[in-house]
Amino acid sequence: MTAILTIILLGKPRGKQRPRVMRNGITYTPKETVQYETALKMEAAATMQREGSKPYQGPLRVTVAAFLPIAASWSKKKRAAALANLIRPTCKPDADNILKMLDGLNGIVWGDDSQIVEAQISKLYSDQPRLVVSVWELEQGRVG
Repeated sequence: MTAILTIILLGKPRGKQRPRVMRNGITYTPKETVQYETALKMEAAATMQREGSKPYQGPLRVTVAAFLPIAASWSKKKRAAALANLIRPTCKPDADNILKMLDGLNGIVWGDDSQIVEAQISKLYSDQPRLVVSVWELEQGRVG
């Protein structure tokens, strides 16, 4: 089965950070989160426009692959092992916080992220850091 849509955002993947509260009680979203979510929205909108698609309706399956950069200090042997997926990232960002970034695709790729009924996320190493979001439409079962 082929994805109906694949969004690729180049650069180091980021997770959604928690809102911060200032001393006066005002809550704000950290700048890094806002910038990354905005970049993801823009890439998704451009991809949807190229595809000539409107926000999808119904149940969806999403796979997210976060390709993280390899530390420059790693040896050639360790680097090769990371590229062969023999070493997987156990560093930040957390997988669940990467998934939370998909909130920014509401109204662009789907009506609301509550339509996602299946999700899979993978963290991998790569020489080309990026976030890859693939979307599949699922068929509704018929009752009665």
